[in-house]
Amino acid sequence: MNEQTVHSAPFILVDGSSYLFRAFHALPPLTTASGQPTGAIKGVVNMLQKLLNTYQPTQIAVIFDAKGPTFRHELYSEYKANRPPMPDDLRIQIEPLHQLIKAMGLPLVVVEGVEADDVIGTLAAKASEEGVDTLISTGDKDMAQLVNQHVTLFNSMNDALLDVAGVEAKFGVPPELIIDFLALMGDKSDNIPGAPGVGEKTALKLLQGIGGIDALYARSDEIAALSFRGAKTMAKKLLDHQEQIQLSYELATIKCDVELPFQLSDLMIQPHDEPVLRKMYEELQFTGLLKNLDNQEAESDETGVPESPAIEFDIVLDQSQLADWIGLIKSAKVLALDTETTSINYMDAELVGLSLALIENSGQERAAYIPVAHDYTGAPEQLSLEYVLAELVPALTEPSLKLIGQNLKYDASVLAKYGVELPNITFDTMLESYVLNSTASRHDLDTLANKYLNHTNISFEDVAGKGKDQLTFNQVELDIAAEYAVEDAVICLRLHQHFIDQLEKEPGLLSVFETVEMPLLLILARMERNGAMIDSQLLLEQSKELVDRMMLLERAIHELAGEVFNIGSPKQLAEILYEKMALPVIKKTPKGAPSTAEPVLQELSHDFPMPKMILEYRSYSKLKSTYTEKLPKLARLDTGRVHTSYHQAVTATGRLSSSDPNLQNIPIRTEEGRRIRQAFIAPEGRQLLAADYSQIELRIMAHLSKDEGLVQAFNEGKDIHSATAAEVFHVPLDEVSADHRRSAKAINFGLIYGMSAFGLGKQLGIGRNEAQGYIDLYFDRYPGVKQYMDEIRASAHDIGYVETLFGRRLYLPEINSRNKQRQQAAERTAINAPMQGTAADIIKRAMIEIDPWLQSLDNGSLMIMQVHDELVFEVPREFVEVVKAGVIERMEGAAQLSVPLIVDAGVGENWDQAH
Repeated sequence: MNEQTVHSAPFILVDGSSYLFRAFHALPPLTTASGQPTGAIKGVVNMLQKLLNTYQPTQIAVIFDAKGPTFRHELYSEYKANRPPMPDDLRIQIEPLHQLIKAMGLPLVVVEGVEADDVIGTLAAKASEEGVDTLISTGDKDMAQLVNQHVTLFNSMNDALLDVAGVEAKFGVPPELIIDFLALMGDKSDNIPGAPGVGEKTALKLLQGIGGIDALYARSDEIAALSFRGAKTMAKKLLDHQEQIQLSYELATIKCDVELPFQLSDLMIQPHDEPVLRKMYEELQFTGLLKNLDNQEAESDETGVPESPAIEFDIVLDQSQLADWIGLIKSAKVLALDTETTSINYMDAELVGLSLALIENSGQERAAYIPVAHDYTGAPEQLSLEYVLAELVPALTEPSLKLIGQNLKYDASVLAKYGVELPNITFDTMLESYVLNSTASRHDLDTLANKYLNHTNISFEDVAGKGKDQLTFNQVELDIAAEYAVEDAVICLRLHQHFIDQLEKEPGLLSVFETVEMPLLLILARMERNGAMIDSQLLLEQSKELVDRMMLLERAIHELAGEVFNIGSPKQLAEILYEKMALPVIKKTPKGAPSTAEPVLQELSHDFPMPKMILEYRSYSKLKSTYTEKLPKLARLDTGRVHTSYHQAVTATGRLSSSDPNLQNIPIRTEEGRRIRQAFIAPEGRQLLAADYSQIELRIMAHLSKDEGLVQAFNEGKDIHSATAAEVFHVPLDEVSADHRRSAKAINFGLIYGMSAFGLGKQLGIGRNEAQGYIDLYFDRYPGVKQYMDEIRASAHDIGYVETLFGRRLYLPEINSRNKQRQQAAERTAINAPMQGTAADIIKRAMIEIDPWLQSLDNGSLMIMQVHDELVFEVPREFVEVVKAGVIERMEGAAQLSVPLIVDAGVGENWDQAH
């Protein structure tokens, strides 16, 4: 089941250098009364304002080229050599423009020694890996190589959007061949030489006829047969200039692996700096922008969001100060805690300092930073880490003290390395925000501080610098480090005071927070540290086998097509499928071309062999790049284990997500996908136990709808899909055919996800009317389901949200949208979210029951993974049956429904065997 990660607006990457040059050359020269040039500045600011107004993003970066040469100049000294020097009238506008962008609250990115293109490419790649939709605003054609299912180009000068299909329609080749296109025909603006005698038309003929540069050299004997002038001698030209073409390819390739001194989560829009903006607008004589600012400030004054008070703090450097603070902690009811470390990876992080914040009995806010490992030259003497922990931990672990933090799962794992456990972790502001409204905003500290406290946090770059010269936190001067560190604890304390007031007014939400999310925090931290062992060699062998299978498939596809073509080119594939093989056109792209998207190929594969082979080829390619090659790189050399990060505050419905690796998307339905699970192994003397809820969402539907027929079928232990088939198709249960059951299964699962008759018809390969007939029959036999769906939709329209069985709430901001498509999507979510969210709550409750029991056994058994409705354990062989029985009992008892919860459990040497 795919996670429903909420991204209300795209992540926007602005090619600032492109904006700057285009504004300078496109707009008339403007100057102030004193003669200061301002045209480029005003043009860029106006384009940025338009972008912000159109997309309302929360995450954005405006990226400029850094001064000086880059790696491309090292590759080729003539790179960009033909560009004229920057006009003085433009050069003097750069610095004030940078100041303005910062004052607008927009993250400004300049990475030394790196072109803006490469920074954008890296950020787009990182966002794509996380499934975040990204908009690159640029006029640079080179950027077309970055377009994929998550990345779109936007040209602010003509409002043109380019997705994958748009790139091919505009350039004649798909995004994956743009580099080859540029390398062959060269690029005069960047002085990329290209191949002599190859212009745009010839490059297109070569790429469309045979494929990319590698294919051109591998099959150079086929070039002469292509239909363009000079085809007969082209192969020799390419061979004679192979080195130049390869150089051009490297120069044209946007790097997507630049080491960046920040994370995606750092690129959040901040509140604008009104005094600085006002001063600069006045100096630059931007009267229109100044008027807009006045209007914004007038609106802001009406919001009632108070200014966040200043932060005062102590730096604890001696035993006396520490003793004073221990006294304060012992008399406090709540304490905000934050760790400062050397790494954001919880497995590698070493403690550098601790920051604390509390409210004294007098009501006064107090804060402190306790450094233990700042080791730059001239650093003051600090208390040792051993001494601080020995003195401080007894106070921190007092049962009467309630600990507060932001993403405390990370801090808990860092402290666990030093033998420190914090059982009295009580509040996490990230989870408080998430439970209150999972879709209102992101739940990181910077976003929450901006949204609820009108406070802009100090960024890590502000204290540690950027790029290759960035310091680790232990190298940051103490006065600077302390202010940054203490701010996190203080802001966390203030946010908690804001959130807890709201939670206490909502008993259902408070219960979800206190009984589900907070108890789960330490369990997930322990699971992450446990990790899962993988067989890297097996995965690498599978990678080689996948390459072999892809080559065999490629040959078979070409043989079936009767010619060689680029399988990765949608245009060439469409020509083969629809023009040469005359397959029916089921769907077209927005540009009107026949679609080769996966759902279309799946539909065609029922009747034709070629689409099925293409899908198989694509699946092998994805398995190789996403899993068999990547997982070994994530395994720790010292343990052979991968340590994922579980995220509690990402999905809209309450399900956990994970990253590095993303365990939730490891395939299970194909043989090759299951082989990846075979690489998750048990160490010697142990086995893996996998326990999975059976049809949990359908069981929840039966409970929520109270439909008598559905409840009875589950209570009698019937196969629910066969039982549904018997009811819908009016046949005895023992006469239900495989086709009947398949159709019933599609109906059962389709309806709980709000599938329409059109969608069901597509899935079953039948007409819309016939599919609607099946749905009508289903609702006739299970009227309670229809009534529940109608009632939940109506309720969602009325109150704007739906709830799970345990009180988790999902707000639906589009439920009353004037846009019918958005409203219908929100209605489908309204039907599904209570089931998916309740299933998420149930497995979390099961984990909360299992974890202390498992620890009480004290036999070395570990809970190591949670994937959708499944838990995976690593168990000593001699205790497998005991643990299996206990896990099943606790999972099946995690909720009391009107139908039984059933858990299937298996044991094996690897995850696939156990599943």
